[in-house]
Amino acid sequence: MGDLGARALPPASAQPNASETGVDKVNEATPGHTPVLLDEVVSLFEPALAKTDSVLVDATLGLGGHAEALLTAHPTLRLIGIDQDASALQIAEARLSKFVGRVQLHHARFDHLAKILIGSGLGATDCVQGVFFDLGVSSIQLDQPDRGFSYAQDAPLDMRMNQQAGISAAELLATADQSEIKNWLRVYGEEKFASAIASAIVKTRGTEPITTTKQLAEIVKDVIPAPARRAGGNPSKRTFQALRIAVNDELGTLQRALPQAIDALEVGGRFVVLSFQSLEDKLVKQEFAKHSQQPDLLGLPVPVDAPTPRLRLLTRGAKTASPAEVAGNPRAGSVRLRAAECQAAA
Repeated sequence: MGDLGARALPPASAQPNASETGVDKVNEATPGHTPVLLDEVVSLFEPALAKTDSVLVDATLGLGGHAEALLTAHPTLRLIGIDQDASALQIAEARLSKFVGRVQLHHARFDHLAKILIGSGLGATDCVQGVFFDLGVSSIQLDQPDRGFSYAQDAPLDMRMNQQAGISAAELLATADQSEIKNWLRVYGEEKFASAIASAIVKTRGTEPITTTKQLAEIVKDVIPAPARRAGGNPSKRTFQALRIAVNDELGTLQRALPQAIDALEVGGRFVVLSFQSLEDKLVKQEFAKHSQQPDLLGLPVPVDAPTPRLRLLTRGAKTASPAEVAGNPRAGSVRLRAAECQAAA
């Protein structure tokens, strides 16, 4: 999916009042939305965004909680926000409407980051001071049953982050062959019973289409042995995760977006990433390592000075949420934060 167009917030004279935009309803519409590791994210960006008229790319804007805090902390900061979920983008636009003239929003997938930056008035050689990725499924997607992301409530089996493009989870299960389904479950969901679940899905769809979250959850429940169902949470969790990743090409999108984000940073700029499952975190870890290690110069005929690595790691390993934050916001339980600073030009 390409960029569907930038939306800059109008000047103050053209701003409708809060009741017209829904600003006063943002918190009502998103009762489960608590930005994860908010203080840590704001603190990590502080040195990079202190520059006057700095630019931050929030490439997975969601409901705008982190963006709001960063725009508040830095009064001259300009934000380029990207999200493929039109519903989330609408809520974020209302939430950020108070930052007049400082916000530009794009309805797009975040692996279009480089193209969006050029189209936002930044030239191909211009760089930004910060890039933020908050990966995975968002609060609005989990909290709206009709989106089909949750196994907790019966709903159409959709799972598309962008409901204006692509095919739904139901369509994917109806057309994929058994080996594809098994591979998704095994790789994306790290599901031990991938083979049995894939077989049951194919058998079931031979007699009736699988179109709801309840149907899929029941299939998984019937396949997984009772002792395994009693440990590790809901038995459908891994299957739903795997199917969601496949529907939205989440890992492919992240692989394409990571180098674009690193290339966009100026020297001193910072890149902060929140991941919520091990496959995402592994890709981030590998990309950060690739750009932060000294090259191997052994075997060269003459001594040379090693070039400065592109990135300097700001976190030792991955940072997790405190027990207190997890108690207040259970969705923080699986978060892994990694951050790096650009220390050499590309």
